[in-house]
Amino acid sequence: MPRASPHVSRFEPALFASQGYIVRKGLISEPIVAHLNAATEKALDPLIGPVEFETEVGYPGAPATRDAHGGDTPRRLLHAYARESVFADLATAQSIKDTLAAIMGTENLYLSQNHHNCVMTKYPGYSSSTSWHQDIRYWSFDKAELVSIWCAFGNETRENGALSVIPGSHVEDVERGRLDRDLFLRTDLEANQGLLDRQVQVELDAGDVMFFHCRLFHAAGRNESDTVKCSAVFTYHDRDNHPIPGTRSERYPSIRLR
Repeated sequence: MPRASPHVSRFEPALFASQGYIVRKGLISEPIVAHLNAATEKALDPLIGPVEFETEVGYPGAPATRDAHGGDTPRRLLHAYARESVFADLATAQSIKDTLAAIMGTENLYLSQNHHNCVMTKYPGYSSSTSWHQDIRYWSFDKAELVSIWCAFGNETRENGALSVIPGSHVEDVERGRLDRDLFLRTDLEANQGLLDRQVQVELDAGDVMFFHCRLFHAAGRNESDTVKCSAVFTYHDRDNHPIPGTRSERYPSIRLR
């Protein structure tokens, strides 16, 4: 697996600003990826909570109820930062901090414990697909300026439900009427076809890390392979971007990256 440069290139901040995401290839070493996979497997069998199940989100392809066949399929392992040190070390790794500082323009970075902070587990057979959405839709901060990372524990392809994104959509002004009741982008509207025509699939190798803006439209298909796809996802904000009091975004304190 190719190893990433320890330094952020001078082109990456501008690329992030224009397209709303960048991928740093091989940013996480093979030994660390192996430790992450081992910790994930230990948490899945037997299943250690807290966990979100596919039935809870009700997306296309998910089992209808917990009593249905496949109803016990986990969608993500929650509170990853507090689960095991290997996840906390990933979330606060120097290479992650350096990249975030470059693309966010600040050294005063904080990890949210309320949003993402999980290991996504996409199972064959019972995983759901996720329609086009922006992560900021259910988050409550002073500014819609947060960045998430998506770290692949294995290869992510079209077959196993890799992410697709719409480059540049993080700066689009999308009126409420172009979204459905659950704030997913309506694919039936002509007004959205220009956006949808720009979509690209982001295929990743184990150890690759994708950095993406909270307003970037993204989606994911079902896992049609025969193995579980696992990825860690964490979200960050700067010191001056505060969660709004009384909302879910303020439930647990953010972790300062030192």
